[in-house]
Amino acid sequence: MSTVNQVDADALTDARRAEWERLEELSRARLDGTGVDELIVRYRAASADLADLKTSVGESPQGAYLSTILVRARLRLTGASDNILTQTARFFSRQLPAALYRLRWTTLIIAIAFIAIAVGTAAWISSDPALIATLGPPDLLEQYADESFTGYYTENPAAVFMGMVWTNNAWIALQCVLFGITGLWPVNVLVQNAMGLGVAGAVMAAHGRADVMILYILPHGMLEMTSIFVAGAGGLHLFWSWVSPGHRSRAESLAIEGRALATVAIGLVFALFLAGLVEGFVTGWALPWPVKIGIGGAALAVFLIYMLVVGGRAHRRGETGDLVEYEAGTPRLVAG
Repeated sequence: MSTVNQVDADALTDARRAEWERLEELSRARLDGTGVDELIVRYRAASADLADLKTSVGESPQGAYLSTILVRARLRLTGASDNILTQTARFFSRQLPAALYRLRWTTLIIAIAFIAIAVGTAAWISSDPALIATLGPPDLLEQYADESFTGYYTENPAAVFMGMVWTNNAWIALQCVLFGITGLWPVNVLVQNAMGLGVAGAVMAAHGRADVMILYILPHGMLEMTSIFVAGAGGLHLFWSWVSPGHRSRAESLAIEGRALATVAIGLVFALFLAGLVEGFVTGWALPWPVKIGIGGAALAVFLIYMLVVGGRAHRRGETGDLVEYEAGTPRLVAG
């Protein structure tokens, strides 16, 4: 470093020191609108000073000092990301339950419609022997009712079976999430599954085994199907976000709902894993049915408490399930 350049650096530092110190003071102070404007102006001026220093002398103590002030000012302007532990705690205590809470009424409507379709299909088919006959040869239908339906839960090791059902249910939920923007795909998936359940119920009812079906489905099905209903609700909310965006643009509305739906999708991974555990290690085991159904009911109760109680509390605190502003980007302000 030449002596002339060092003199220039010292001269610039002496000339700007009061302005840099003011920038540092603003970076630490509580600011109103005027203070924020001043912070921005002084930040830009100090950035230009730093560029002059680096151009004239390269690395220098004056440049390092000014860089430190600028970093603090930039963090004040842009915010800083929380550490991973804080983010994880906020996600599970506020963002995820709030995202689930927003879907509560749509989930309930889907659940009622699903059960109505399944029960209606089963009642319609089982009431007509001719319709039952179209489902397959009588001996195969009888074998399904007497052996295959219940054997499905015990023919594989519990851990393997749990993995199979978890993967299958996650795929159904994923379809509702990925293609929810169409509006039609979640409805198609849910109706198909409801009718499939209804057909199976018709076969079981026609052979006097409807009670067996109910007993085998209830332990895991309460949480499993609720999770699928939530996935369908999330998909439909995504669809509605661009159909009726309100004050936002369609792109902004879709982005916000998409981020919230991603939050829901992560939560459903855990819910479906718990349902898979119940299906793999409880449904097919030789336990009293009240115990099995009680375990399934407890799993559902945990989910509903998390969704409605914890989620309701987070919702009242202003959470929507979307990312915080630092992670999602500063939104555009709109009137109304």
